[in-house]
Amino acid sequence: MSRIATSPADLRQLLSTSLRLTPAGAVEILDAVQLQKSGAATIAWTAAFSTDDATIAAAQWLARAAAAAAGIQSASIAPLYAARSENAYEGLTVPALNLRSQVFDMARTALETAAAMDGAALIFELARSEQTYTFQRPADYATSVLCGAIAAGWRGPLFIQGDHYQFVAKKYATDPEGVAAEIARACRLAVDAGYRNIDIDASTLVDLALPTVQEQQRVNAVRTAEAVALVRELEPTGIEISMGGEIGEVGHQNSTAEELAAYLDEFDVALASRRAGARGLRKVSVQTGTSHGGVPLPGGGVAEVALDFTVLRELGELARARGLAGAVQHGASTLPEDLFHRFPEVGTAEIHLATGFQNILLDHPALDASLRAEITAWLRVNAADEAKPGDSDEQFLYRTRKKALGPFKQALWEAAGTPEILEAQRAKFQSLFTQLGVGGSRALVERYVTQVADPLPPAPADLLR
Repeated sequence: MSRIATSPADLRQLLSTSLRLTPAGAVEILDAVQLQKSGAATIAWTAAFSTDDATIAAAQWLARAAAAAAGIQSASIAPLYAARSENAYEGLTVPALNLRSQVFDMARTALETAAAMDGAALIFELARSEQTYTFQRPADYATSVLCGAIAAGWRGPLFIQGDHYQFVAKKYATDPEGVAAEIARACRLAVDAGYRNIDIDASTLVDLALPTVQEQQRVNAVRTAEAVALVRELEPTGIEISMGGEIGEVGHQNSTAEELAAYLDEFDVALASRRAGARGLRKVSVQTGTSHGGVPLPGGGVAEVALDFTVLRELGELARARGLAGAVQHGASTLPEDLFHRFPEVGTAEIHLATGFQNILLDHPALDASLRAEITAWLRVNAADEAKPGDSDEQFLYRTRKKALGPFKQALWEAAGTPEILEAQRAKFQSLFTQLGVGGSRALVERYVTQVADPLPPAPADLLR
């Protein structure tokens, strides 16, 4: 466990041999090795677990400033995806890693693994729903990831993404403008936190009862276009925030070429009417037969799925013909290990991975048994209303245990078995990155992602005193 600062002044003191803050509010690194070995952890733990708002704000700002001083920049992956749309490269599916727990250590481990294979094409993301149950706002998540990058000795672009900024259909039915305002606020918070990649999911609003596919996709496309137009207003000068859309709500029927074409047609019209000439989407998520988190079996474990790679290939080619990088695969981390090499083979642009890492953490034998028992007891009380009729105990716990990640956030960061757990995560990252073509991708990233400097917000006044 790292030291958690009690005030902005205490934080400066703890970091005084690693970096200094100039009177003008700039960060100078005094000892890069010490910053990497201990300073980054101090910033991350203080931001995550301090109970003082001013100290949290100071740590969050220092994470961005220290990362920039170390040559790390939160960046948009749009230029790389523009190159993919022009078939400038192939054989790479960019993994988007949803880190729900132990985020500082997980980001460090993922980046160390990528660096060892000369890879740089990977994304760290968090969905809006994950923000809630993991107790991580965009600024919290970005801070942990940036600190993990410093600790890994990372250099260059770092891709952080808001995932599944989703319109909740049930709420939308009674308050559509209220839900749209929630998505707009989420986009603002993400941009303010330094996210330079955002995925909008209005696929929940598709109405299959309408007579034509064009009409079925219209609300999805229009609401996505509204969010994209807003982000184009918010993005820093000279930086195109990479935006994604979605046509197939995960867990439902497979997407079709007709649906994708209709969605993109409707989106183009809607965006042009709101912000003429604005850059649109860089990718579209589609449904191919997967379900988020997998489908738990009564006796434990997860059911195998029949994933349709033909859909991914066909829709990816159609998307590239329309100027996008291709199709995105969701809900894939619980698929069999030997399937992942297929995604680059069929031209999948990006793949989202979450629950598999959570499972490694919560099922690892090195995780303290008493902590696991506490989590189970908490779920039986606090998630009891989420039990489904016919669920076995194993199914209930598997389905709901992600809800304990926030309440047990600090306990999991502090878990005694963390080194062993992280080695298992490292092996998982290595397997995934190898199969997805991440190895050797640094050259691609450096060739195409030449983003202008992203201006830092002013240093908090409490940090300058």
